[in-house]
Amino acid sequence: MTRAIFPGTFDPFTVGHASIVSRALTFIDEIVIAIGINESKHTHFPLEQRKRMISDYYKDNPRISVQTYDGLTTDFAREAGANLIVRGIRTVRDFEYEETIADINRQLTGIETILLFTEPELTCVSSTIVRELLSFGKDVSQFLPKGMNINE
Repeated sequence: MTRAIFPGTFDPFTVGHASIVSRALTFIDEIVIAIGINESKHTHFPLEQRKRMISDYYKDNPRISVQTYDGLTTDFAREAGANLIVRGIRTVRDFEYEETIADINRQLTGIETILLFTEPELTCVSSTIVRELLSFGKDVSQFLPKGMNINE
């Protein structure tokens, strides 16, 4: 059985993230969406609200779970029994950075990382952009996966 973690420290619920999770499930048995606890990073939603929103969105898929973690992603991956890390990337620059991190993770832990590009039409949609729009009270529903509600 292949168990992977998909780390999302900030707000991992945009359409781009949902697309990556969906595509990863075509070749991975189970995915843990791992929300890192990092008090120094600004997030629009409190940790428990983010966890609830993501859990609610995926509640009908028993192959997906949501967990929080503190510390290094690779340490959490081992604790969660994952043998893969799935990372979403948007640009070639992201790819180069993530490829370097994946190589370091592999050397330190033996855990492989799979890098999946966001679909071209979703490249400009990032959690950062969604958070920025939210902070100005803008409607971000077009950037969320169908059925995701952030107003609860």
